[in-house]
Amino acid sequence: MNSPQPVKKTIKLKNSVRIVTATSLFDGHDAAINIMRRIMQSQGAEVIHLGHDRSVEEIVNVAIQEDAQSIAVSSYQGGHMEFFRYMLDLLHEKGSGHIQVFAGGGGVIIQSEIQELKDYGICRVYSPEDGRELGLTGMITDMLKRSDFQVLPDKFQPHADKLVTENVQHIAQSLTWIEQNVKGSQLAPDKKVVEPQEAVQKVLDKLHSQDSPVENSQAPVIGLTGTGGAGKSCLADELVRSFLEEFPEKRIAILSVDPSKRKTGGALLGDRMRMNAINDPRVYMRSLATRRSHLATSTALEGAVSLLQATGISGGGGFDLILVETAGIGQSDSEISDFVDLSVYVMTPEFGAATQLEKIDMIDFADCIVINKFDKPGAQDALLAVGKQYKRSRNDFDATTETMPVFGVVANRFNDSGTNWFYHKLIE
Repeated sequence: MNSPQPVKKTIKLKNSVRIVTATSLFDGHDAAINIMRRIMQSQGAEVIHLGHDRSVEEIVNVAIQEDAQSIAVSSYQGGHMEFFRYMLDLLHEKGSGHIQVFAGGGGVIIQSEIQELKDYGICRVYSPEDGRELGLTGMITDMLKRSDFQVLPDKFQPHADKLVTENVQHIAQSLTWIEQNVKGSQLAPDKKVVEPQEAVQKVLDKLHSQDSPVENSQAPVIGLTGTGGAGKSCLADELVRSFLEEFPEKRIAILSVDPSKRKTGGALLGDRMRMNAINDPRVYMRSLATRRSHLATSTALEGAVSLLQATGISGGGGFDLILVETAGIGQSDSEISDFVDLSVYVMTPEFGAATQLEKIDMIDFADCIVINKFDKPGAQDALLAVGKQYKRSRNDFDATTETMPVFGVVANRFNDSGTNWFYHKLIE
């Protein structure tokens, strides 16, 4: 049996194309959209994947927060006409009619409905005939070509009066502007290194130099880092949920970083799939691709944090807390410590022998260490071993288990006592 051939990159993108993918509400058939978004990634797109059973309002809000060029949704549940018409209406209502909408539903969406949706304003509905004619890669290539455009208006710059939490579009565009104007490298081999521009720092300095009527305009920044699969997103979601419940008037921003593929430049920005508490008007989330290799943060991260801290500085609504989640890191990475006020290292009990802990740089720098998946066998032994290494790294041999900031949690368990304890100690 012949093994499948890898999908070859067939398009050179002029812009960093960002696409939100999902299945429609009440639709659990996610096999098709998963295949499609993987091909998008292989061709250099940054894909913000939401998973299945997503409402129009959630998808539209995410697309605006992420400043995406396009939305791609598969719909096999029969309500596609109402679903996609409402999506287009809502995009225009929110001032984001430039976001392109793509759909697919196999034979569920018939030709007359495809034409009706096209007349209504949808960019393209891909049919089984398109699949036979273009193939999977051909359909994705067509979608990316239609999505490869500059999202920012000409001569755009962040403006203090518009940087308020109510103006999600301006915050999103400002973060895109930072991404496009900081020093960094595009990973795709056909793209050149982006030259550093002083404009970003000048604008940020100008924003922060303004007289603010708000007393505490500098929101504290908490950074979550750890190995891939340690449960950073689940933990972040629990922190957000608890924060929103405890402080009903406060707002929170999340910057979530995922790695770019070195070969193609594409990225799966999938942390939203693990978060249930973020679909709230008091939460703003932006997914960032690293757009470079071997590092767990984006070159735009420092500027993005600074911009979010400047939100509301002119007197409007600002953020009260900023969470930063890095991509999965290795033993030698501790970069997040340079960008945040308080750093949290998230790990699991399966780290191997205790000597492996001596190689983890973040244990030396982290303000808190969280051992997630604490219901696994050996978790208590892991807690003791991590505690010992924490004391050794700080020469604090008088510290006790009760005073050390090392926590055992089960982040995917609702109302977990360990997670709640960690949250309250963090807020203190």
